[in-house]
Amino acid sequence: MTVLRPDGSDPPEPAVEEPTPSRLSSLNTPVRRRRALIALVAVWAVVITWVAFTRGGDSGAEPRAAATPAPSASPGPLTVAEVYQTLLPSVVLIQTTGHDAKQAAESATGTGVIANADGTVLTAFHVVDGAETIKLTYTDGTTTTARVATRNPAQDIATLTPARLPETLVPAVLGGGVEVGDAVVAIGNPLGLTGSTSSGVVSGLDRKLTRDKQDDIAGLIQFDAAVNPGSSGGPLVNDQGQVVGIVVALANPTDAGTFIGIGFAVPIGAALGGGDNGPGRAPPL
Repeated sequence: MTVLRPDGSDPPEPAVEEPTPSRLSSLNTPVRRRRALIALVAVWAVVITWVAFTRGGDSGAEPRAAATPAPSASPGPLTVAEVYQTLLPSVVLIQTTGHDAKQAAESATGTGVIANADGTVLTAFHVVDGAETIKLTYTDGTTTTARVATRNPAQDIATLTPARLPETLVPAVLGGGVEVGDAVVAIGNPLGLTGSTSSGVVSGLDRKLTRDKQDDIAGLIQFDAAVNPGSSGGPLVNDQGQVVGIVVALANPTDAGTFIGIGFAVPIGAALGGGDNGPGRAPPL
């Protein structure tokens, strides 16, 4: 039914009220959305940080492996060149002259090794037996005279006291026992060729050297590193750079006196235990 106004006109259309935005829709503005997003990111950042710290301190988590220092490998055997470089500063050239008319015009050559921090030189007794003068030459070129301090003809071992020491004194390291097959190096002055070296192995132990008009020397090390006259008194060295013996002789079935593959050395223990046992005669080297 249509209701007319008294003047016959249609009644006005009722005004349609615009809906009031709800609180939820009022938040949905660009500015508010941006603020809400920032707040959400901040909350997530706090949550992630908290999780990271709590997991890092969790006693049940697998611990990180700590770096620990490992012991270095034990030193291996030295090469012949390394043994030579190690021992050469401890090796001396020995030159002697005789005390009688027959020997006065001649000189003999041998080898020694510095065996103590006081400069004591260990050598073969027959190198200095009967010598009127003893001259030592160190590897740095320093020369000096020396005198016999102790002698042990039974073992063919002597020690010398130098009148003068080199500016840098390098005593050798004296080693222990050896076994058959062990690598060894001989250093000396064979036939006057100073600072020579040769290498080989221990060929036998507890060998006996027969000497004319003298007691035999027992308990010797047999080796096959080449030695010749002038090598006497030099060090026999193991592959750790330790002196294990003092060269005293070579075996040769002829009168040539040259090396045929069999040398002998007094073990270092026996060499250091010598005393003054009277006069002796040189072995064949």
